[in-house]
Amino acid sequence: ISRAFLDTNGAHQEASVVVEVPNRVSASNSGLAEGKEGRAFDRKEISDVRGEWMKVLSDLNVCSQKGLVEMFDGSIGAGSVFMPYGGKYQLTETQSMVAKLPVLAGKTDTVTMMSYGFDPYLSSWSPYHGAVYAVVSSVAKIVAAGGDYKKIRFTFQEYFRRMTEEASRWSQPFSALLGAYEAQLGFGLPSIGGKDSMSGTFNEIDVPPTLVSFAVDIADQKHIITPEFKKAGSKIVVFHIEKDQYDLPVYEQLMDGYEKLYHEITAGRVISAYAVEGHGLAESVAKMAFGNKLGVKIEHNVDPRDFFAPDWGSIVCEVPDGKVGELSISYTVIGEVTDRGVLEYGSAAITMDEALNAWTETLENVFPTRSGVADTPVTEALYDTKDIYVCRNKVAKPNVFIPVFPGTNCEYDSRKAFERAGANVVTKVFKNMSADDIRESVEAYREEIAKAQIVMFPGGFSAGDEPEGSAKFFATVFRNAVIREEIEKLLNERDGLMLGICNGFQALIKLGLVPEGTITAQRNDSPTLAMNTIGRHISKMVYTKVVTNKSPWLQGAELGGVYCNPASHGEGRFVANDDWIKKLFENGQVATQYVDENGNPTMDEFWNPNGSYMAIEGITSPDGRILGKMAHSERRGEAVAMNIYGEQDLKIFESGVKYFK
Repeated sequence: ISRAFLDTNGAHQEASVVVEVPNRVSASNSGLAEGKEGRAFDRKEISDVRGEWMKVLSDLNVCSQKGLVEMFDGSIGAGSVFMPYGGKYQLTETQSMVAKLPVLAGKTDTVTMMSYGFDPYLSSWSPYHGAVYAVVSSVAKIVAAGGDYKKIRFTFQEYFRRMTEEASRWSQPFSALLGAYEAQLGFGLPSIGGKDSMSGTFNEIDVPPTLVSFAVDIADQKHIITPEFKKAGSKIVVFHIEKDQYDLPVYEQLMDGYEKLYHEITAGRVISAYAVEGHGLAESVAKMAFGNKLGVKIEHNVDPRDFFAPDWGSIVCEVPDGKVGELSISYTVIGEVTDRGVLEYGSAAITMDEALNAWTETLENVFPTRSGVADTPVTEALYDTKDIYVCRNKVAKPNVFIPVFPGTNCEYDSRKAFERAGANVVTKVFKNMSADDIRESVEAYREEIAKAQIVMFPGGFSAGDEPEGSAKFFATVFRNAVIREEIEKLLNERDGLMLGICNGFQALIKLGLVPEGTITAQRNDSPTLAMNTIGRHISKMVYTKVVTNKSPWLQGAELGGVYCNPASHGEGRFVANDDWIKKLFENGQVATQYVDENGNPTMDEFWNPNGSYMAIEGITSPDGRILGKMAHSERRGEAVAMNIYGEQDLKIFESGVKYFK
């Protein structure tokens, strides 16, 4: 292909465009003004504040999507600065993705950020305004998380009705791209990528004109803040953006405010923030309150029309009491955070339970978060003993072998956790492309186990996480006579340790290593791990209590202490008959149990998400040297899951290394 042709960007094409100007008299088709006369940005008269607030919370575009979000692994890589939902109760949704830059060795303070902006109702009324505020909204969310807007780059995803030679059909993409272009010029920030589709038509049905703006940024982890309200007594202030006579942002004021807000956050004068969207302040303050179940009291002088009005680009901020006067941004105080757990506005009051029910019930039948399993009582007993297995074969720096099977994905996090604790670590992939590969892998595994003091089965999705035993591949390999013999030498001759987390716990169970302590065939009554009661994958942080000190793996943890770790599994429900459960508790083999906010073991699915019998999260072999647990203790690090509350470090890996010293 000639250079001259390439320089033309292909064949010359052109189309006539007739631009449809948004109706400045009626926004009845936009869904924003509910058929009333007025523009899309007009403020509605509100006669029933309580009723309107409840209606907003249950709106399909505001309501909780937790049942959907939890299907996706939000903690993989031990680098998620934000979990999708945060606060003590994991109910304040985040507006941005924030993750540490992944590095194989060492540590990093650099985080990447990404957010999006798009409102289909606004875009349906005016593709031009929709694109402008898609860009503005994506920037506002980065700023609300502590990012510097000046470093942002954009990528756009566009989707419009099918184009024809009809000039008016080109109005939507033409207007949207002009709007996005104006916003880029206004901010002085470029788009560096994008994708478009002009095929969103089926018979007479067209997609709404869609231009989604994704804002990408980098930042330092110490500048990041989370969106849940932190403390009763804090003031709630709003940075409002100015608009011109065409309802478009005044970019000079917007950028000045965003830059000042960045400095307010880094100085600690703003401790949480949330970007306002199409349902106004009412949506923002409620979602900020959910995470820690704190209340809000809105000032009497706040106009209800302003409280419920769409206001893309404005940002709600939590400011510690006494710090408001130090702010350099232009702001309006709209209320304060309370410890009453009630949303209050004038004479209207909504309890936290009422608000959460309205917010969570809309999609509960579509993406359920509860299975309906009975919340039965769970007994608690701490097993305190001085009879702890002592290693007779001391090693200054133990060797750890981590086998990697097709589908496992936690070997990187596990390796870093052990290396951080002071161990030497070897990982090897089990190759299974041919019979020769398998034979070579078996021999390589035998050699590594023979040199190791610790063998760890990592988490992930071994063999594609197939139903009814995703760790069968693990178990099959380790039942090989050669490998089995080396495992027995590790345990019986060298006082070795074994650890299995999540998928690795499943492997230990299927091999019989927990709770039996030796590789043995599973019997009909053997404990096992079954599908979560909800019938799907669950990804969230769980609180677990250490209920035994018998295991060498738990010597660095506090007996009775509660620790918070991410869970991410589809088959994590510990199941055993009464005899086994009684035996495990009596022997001190129950390592950890799922607990509620008060530290009580529970069958409540909110805290025990997989429905494990007697809330059991982890168990050990009879002597405690083999530990299997579901929650990912290896997925921790500085600034990881910073919107989650509680101690994350069980010191499992440090305890395992110290055992050999």
